[in-house]
Amino acid sequence: MTTLPPSSYHLLRIDSSARVQGSHSRELGDRFERAWRERFPNAKITHRDVAMQTVTHIENMTIAGMFTPPEQHNAEMTAALVQSDTLIAELKAADALLITVPMYNFGIPSSLKAWIDQITRIGHTFSFDGSNFAGLLKGKKAYIVIAYGAGGYAAGGGFAAANFVEPYLKFLLGFLGFDEVITYNDEATNTNPAGIAAMHAAIASQMDATLEGVRT
Repeated sequence: MTTLPPSSYHLLRIDSSARVQGSHSRELGDRFERAWRERFPNAKITHRDVAMQTVTHIENMTIAGMFTPPEQHNAEMTAALVQSDTLIAELKAADALLITVPMYNFGIPSSLKAWIDQITRIGHTFSFDGSNFAGLLKGKKAYIVIAYGAGGYAAGGGFAAANFVEPYLKFLLGFLGFDEVITYNDEATNTNPAGIAAMHAAIASQMDATLEGVRT
């Protein structure tokens, strides 16, 4: 059972599907958000849609600024890091993270990767002492809704070896210090339309069960 800090139970929601209408990951994200509000009526929820609100891909000056001590930043470095600073502050302010993501060609959308590259930053979300890495985003929990067009991506499935979404995101968030990462996998959204309602109902039950384990 996970205890969240005594605050407004601030949830940061990141949507990444290029589809606004007909997106299974967004639909299930809405279902999770409703359950979160029921569980925490005074919750603050911050929305960031990386598909609609473009996150800049990191560039040479961004990387230079990330690896230069703040007191040595020039004007170009400071400007290049504005978005990274904003996104990291947004992430640090949240008690929990919800990511909704479709699998595109066996991986995550480039829009979500751009967000990840902006928030994965030494000295801010992880540290390195010359020998060991340590995540700096402690005390947080992440929930990930993943929509797969085909089936068989779960462990033991025929496409499990091609699932580069769930393992990657779980490893990354663990690397950044998240205490726990829970995934909700929505499979065969393109190949089994008759089974979508049943799949979504099962995932909704899973969401309710996991949120019951979060105590105030």
